[in-house]
Amino acid sequence: MTTETRKKRIGVFDSGIGGLTVLRELYRQLPEESILYFGDTARLPYGTRTTKEILQFVDEIVEWLVKNEVKMVLMACNTSSALALEKVKSKFDIPILGLIVPGANTAVEQGKRIGVIATPATAASNAYRHAILKADASVQVWQVGCPYFVPLIEQNQLHDPYTYQIAEEYLMPLIQQQIDTLVYGCTHYPYLEPILRSLLPKSVNFVDPAVSLVKVVARELEIMNLQNYKKPKPTKFVVSASPQKFADLSLQWLGYKPVVQAISLPTILD
Repeated sequence: MTTETRKKRIGVFDSGIGGLTVLRELYRQLPEESILYFGDTARLPYGTRTTKEILQFVDEIVEWLVKNEVKMVLMACNTSSALALEKVKSKFDIPILGLIVPGANTAVEQGKRIGVIATPATAASNAYRHAILKADASVQVWQVGCPYFVPLIEQNQLHDPYTYQIAEEYLMPLIQQQIDTLVYGCTHYPYLEPILRSLLPKSVNFVDPAVSLVKVVARELEIMNLQNYKKPKPTKFVVSASPQKFADLSLQWLGYKPVVQAISLPTILD
């Protein structure tokens, strides 16, 4: 593999700031890699969209990332991973990785009574249930669709008492089932960890699929001989709506305020 190909960026996309949890893991596990991050902020949340809409959005974004010469695409969005990964993988000649299978494989290593909190679209797809039971048919799985979490996080209402009440409501069925493991079925949800830990028994294991995904990325880069050995380029941030709002929100999660560019893809705002 040529040095030029190795130096190319990894494309990462999400509906908003959720994918920054994947970006942080990339920084931690693969600090030598350069990243192009796309947040489809004009159309969030994805979790209440139809499958047809998600497929269209993902198509447009991956097409754009490929045109920008990324060497690999990470779907830092569970809804996209659940509904569009297989279709989009067959369409583009580039490695495209999602969160569900890496997250499911880690979950079955952690426990036997597994709860998954996810967007309504991810929960309805049963993608986590299928992947978890495929990894270990002896475990039990319960899923809860959480429509309000992403909007609350994107509006920076993490410390609002209402967010705590909503979390309590969503977790109640899982607490009743005495889960021993909780999977973040949405990349936004690790931001809620202090609230979720306060509501669940201390013995419950938390699974962040972002950590598992980046381990898979490291392995894939090695297998395909695509690792970058040169100094990485600064991360490039691009969004489809307000760059200022995204930059302000990102500050607390990244520890720095990114320079964010707004773009309009040919069909991105139709």
